[in-house]
Amino acid sequence: MKDYALTAVPQSERQGFWKMLMVMMGLTFFSASMWSGGTLGMGLTFPQFLMIVLLGNLILGAYTGGLAYISAKTGLSTHLLSRWAFGEKGSYLASFLLGGTQVGWFGVGVVMFALPVHQATGLDMVWLIAGAGLLMTATAFFGMKALMLLSFIAVPMITVLGSFSVFQATKDMGGMDSLWQYTPEQSIGLTAALTICIGSFISAGTLTPDFTRFSKTKKSAVISTVAAFFIGNSLMFLFGAVGAMATGKADISEVMFTQGLIIPAILVLGLNIWTTNDNALYASGLGFSSITKITKNKVVIFNGVVGTLLAMWLYNNFVSWLTVLGTALPPIGAVLLADYFLNYRKHAYQDTPLKNFRWQGLAAWAAGVAASQFVPGMAPVNALAGAALVYILLTKLTQKAAAHDMKENKGEVI
Repeated sequence: MKDYALTAVPQSERQGFWKMLMVMMGLTFFSASMWSGGTLGMGLTFPQFLMIVLLGNLILGAYTGGLAYISAKTGLSTHLLSRWAFGEKGSYLASFLLGGTQVGWFGVGVVMFALPVHQATGLDMVWLIAGAGLLMTATAFFGMKALMLLSFIAVPMITVLGSFSVFQATKDMGGMDSLWQYTPEQSIGLTAALTICIGSFISAGTLTPDFTRFSKTKKSAVISTVAAFFIGNSLMFLFGAVGAMATGKADISEVMFTQGLIIPAILVLGLNIWTTNDNALYASGLGFSSITKITKNKVVIFNGVVGTLLAMWLYNNFVSWLTVLGTALPPIGAVLLADYFLNYRKHAYQDTPLKNFRWQGLAAWAAGVAASQFVPGMAPVNALAGAALVYILLTKLTQKAAAHDMKENKGEVI
C-alpha cells in the first residue's frame, strides 16, 4: 500500500471501517493518557472522573471527527490540507512543528518503555532503547499496512491485560461499592481536570487526517474516529485512574508491578507505546516529506534514527519543551476546519491555485496560540476557539473587501 505523502489517496486505495477503527484505536491507545488518567484518579471521585472523561471525549471527538470528515472527502493529509489554509510556503512551518514534535515524542516514548523494563528486569538501557527504536521505526517504515497489522494485535491484548489490572485494583479496594465511594486526599478542580483530559491528546488529534484519508467513506471515517476516542481514550484513562485510586500511583507500569503483573505490565507498556510511536513517526515522515519532497520512507528512517539516538536526552531535557510546542498544534486543526467549511465545501481544493502564504491562516494560528496562553479557562479549547473565530473574521473581512474592490472596478469600467 502506497502512502501518498504528496498526493491525495485515490478511492481504489481506501480501506473499510474495521481496519480504520483498529488504526485509530491504536492511535488513541496512548500511554500518556493512562498517566493522565492516573492523575485524575488521584484527584477526583469516580463519578467525577467518568463525567470529565465523557465531556473530554465529546470535545476531542467533535474536533477529530471534523478533521476525519475533511480528509476522507479529499484524501489529503494534514500537511497537504495546510497548503491551502496557510499557503504552500506557510504550511512548511506547520509541517515542521507537527513533524518535529512527533519525532521528539517518539524519542521520549522509547525511553518511557525502556526505563521501567530496565528497572524490572535489569536489562541494559542502551540495548533496550536501540531495540525499541528499531522495531518502532520498522512498522512506521512499512506504512499503513503495518500500522493496521500492529493495531489488530496490540489493541485486543492491551484491552484484556489492562482490564485485568482494573479488575484486580477494584478487588483490592473492596469492590465496586468502594470504588464509587472513593474520595481523593487532594482534589483537582473540574476545569483543571477537563483541561488535562482534553490536553493529553488534542495535539496528536490534529494529525487525524494523516490516517483517516484512507477511509472509504466520510461516514466510516467519522464513526471510526469518534468511536476510537470514546472507546480507546476512555479505556486508557480508566486503566490509569482505577490503578491510581487503588495504589496511589499514577504510573500504570508501577501499578501493575505492584500488582505482581510484571510480564503483563511490560506487554501493555510496550505495545501501548509502540502503537503510539509508530503513528507519531509515520506522521512525522509525512510532515518532513511535504517540506523536502523526499520520499516518506527515507524520512521515516532518518527520523527514527535521530529519535532513537537522542532518546535519553529528549526524555531528560525536552518533555517540557514538547508540551509547550503542543499548544501550537491544535490551532492548526482549527484553521483547517474553518478553512474547509468556509471555502471548500462545494468545490475541490485543487480547483484553487496555491499561494505562497495565506496571512489569514497564519494570523489565526498565532491568535489561537496566544489564546491558549493568555485567555483564562481551558487552554486547548481556547486555542481551538481563538484560531477558528479569528480565521472566520479575517476571511469574511477579506472577502468583503475583495467584493467592494470588484464593484468599484466595474463602476470605473462602465
